[in-house]
Amino acid sequence: MKQIRSQIAWMCALLLAGSPWMAVAQENAQDHAPENAQQNAVHVPSSGNGDSPAGLESAPPSHWYTRLSEPYQWRNVAPIDLSNSSRLGRLMRAGNLYLSLQDAIALALENNIDIEIQRYGFDLADTDLFRAKATGNIDGIAGLPGTVNGFAASPTSLTSSIGTTNELTDLSALSTANTVPALTLLNNAPLGYDPVFQSNVLFGHQTTPEQNIITTGTSSLISNNKTANFSISQSFLSGTSGTFTYSNLSQDQNSLLNLLNPFTTSSFDLQITQHLLQGRSLAVNDRPIRIAKINQKVNDLVFQQQVINTVANVEQLYWNLVSAIESAEVAQEAVNYSQKLLDDNQKQVDVGTLAPVEVTRARAELASDQGNLITAQTVVLQQETVLKTVLSRTGASSPELASAHIIPTDRMVIPPTEPKRVAEDLVQQAFAQRPELQEAALQIESFKINLEGTRANMQPQVDAVASLSNNALSGAVNSLSSTAAPPILVGGYSNVLSQLFYRDFPNYAVGVNVTIPLRNRAAEANMATAQVNLRMTEQSVQRLRNLIRLDVQNAIIALDQVRIRYEAAVEQVGLETELLDDEKKKLSIGTSTPLAVILVQRDLSNSQLSEVQAVTAYALAKVQLDQAVGSVLEVNHVEIAEARSGQVSRPPSPIPPAVPSDATSTAPR
Repeated sequence: MKQIRSQIAWMCALLLAGSPWMAVAQENAQDHAPENAQQNAVHVPSSGNGDSPAGLESAPPSHWYTRLSEPYQWRNVAPIDLSNSSRLGRLMRAGNLYLSLQDAIALALENNIDIEIQRYGFDLADTDLFRAKATGNIDGIAGLPGTVNGFAASPTSLTSSIGTTNELTDLSALSTANTVPALTLLNNAPLGYDPVFQSNVLFGHQTTPEQNIITTGTSSLISNNKTANFSISQSFLSGTSGTFTYSNLSQDQNSLLNLLNPFTTSSFDLQITQHLLQGRSLAVNDRPIRIAKINQKVNDLVFQQQVINTVANVEQLYWNLVSAIESAEVAQEAVNYSQKLLDDNQKQVDVGTLAPVEVTRARAELASDQGNLITAQTVVLQQETVLKTVLSRTGASSPELASAHIIPTDRMVIPPTEPKRVAEDLVQQAFAQRPELQEAALQIESFKINLEGTRANMQPQVDAVASLSNNALSGAVNSLSSTAAPPILVGGYSNVLSQLFYRDFPNYAVGVNVTIPLRNRAAEANMATAQVNLRMTEQSVQRLRNLIRLDVQNAIIALDQVRIRYEAAVEQVGLETELLDDEKKKLSIGTSTPLAVILVQRDLSNSQLSEVQAVTAYALAKVQLDQAVGSVLEVNHVEIAEARSGQVSRPPSPIPPAVPSDATSTAPR
């Protein structure tokens, strides 16, 4: 019987000592557990697997003890990289930056600081999962919905071009995180899921005066103590926690009545606690791990949203720069014509066929056009500076980049006819593609998971406890004592181990600990709060769907309106051109005046400027429709994997062999 009991004791000790391997198996099982994630959530594979902190640099193992010491060493996060991608230099030629729209987007994916900051969210989400598996707690991730960064697209906005009645609803920073309370976990795990080893080794000397010498046989009891205690503890997702303790006390006393001196007393103690009601189920205790995995998906969507906003803003900046350059070209044409009119008038005044006042009038018109040209050139320089800042890690701090002029190689082409758009189809497409809505769905899932634990916390705390101890005592016969010691107690430390493993002196204890809050108001309030938070989140999702529908409908209306405006501007430019030709002919035969020609030329310049603005408004409206529908990445051929890595595979667009004559004439050097 002793042999059987000793084998059971050995098995219990090995099971507790092997808890790190049990923890690994437990984590692996959790990693392969099915998840109730949204099927339409766009998920980029995370860099970490939850078994080690992500985004940290660590040296390869170089010593036999490295695997033991590695968990206690801090690791460096890679320093930030402020160097721009090689694409930026490859697009430079003769002090100019030749930029297609696709090149601008590629540079933003490689160099934009907002995207670079959001990349750290992957490491934080992976580390949070790593923490949840160890402690059962999560800190949450940076860059949750509502924290996506953006920047001003341009001083010239779409609404200023088409009117405030067509202003689009900006949902780029809209999120349920701004409208519902934050998720709070209630965790009952008394210990961490990582095993904890503890030990204390003490050496002591103690002298105690004795009032009664009957118990010790001396008036001054002197003790020399040596203590060595060891324990290992761990909690498990099943609601079980255990502690295995190995205690040792070696003592040498001058007591005359001790049977043994010196002597050693030792014990094996195994204590197991199992939650029976509150905190007992796997579904309750693994909530932080499941929520941390959901947060990884949320972070993927937050990153996608950041990329969408950045790409859309780059498009707007690009087309605004194109618009500013074309507006400067219109202003330059007006200056050229005013200069020609001044020269012609001066010649006629010199020959006496025209009054001198017409020269003064032509000079005034030339000065006005030159002022408009300077204003247009200033806008070009401002737009270039904004775009350089977005496409570079260090902004325009580089002298070469700061002095370079951006030459856009793309022009907005408006199709002859608009494709047929069914508003409801676009709304459904937006529901399927907008990351904000997918983030909100995952947020609801997290609240439902947390609700399980909150409901479980309403139950009384009932724990089954069991304790199994083996005790041992052994030492040398006390030469000062006249009483003989039992042979089983005489011996060295090997005798102590024999008594422990053969369980010569066992202790048993089995029981139930019950804690019942008689009113339980705090738990009831927590449950009510959790349900209210869930309902608020669900309502916020519906509100978000309504706003997305409004966003799509407004974008369609805006695009239709700027289309009509563009067609009217094109027709007006044609009519003004005909009027100017007719007025020039009249002036050549003496039936018109230079003032009439100036007025018609001014009207033509204004109509040309209106056409440029209409084209820009169409481009911006198209970008905002793509953003409302959630198709920005698809339209611009952007791969999330490339955005995450910061390396775009497609090569830069070919640089034109020669600089267009009108590309550099509008920007001052």
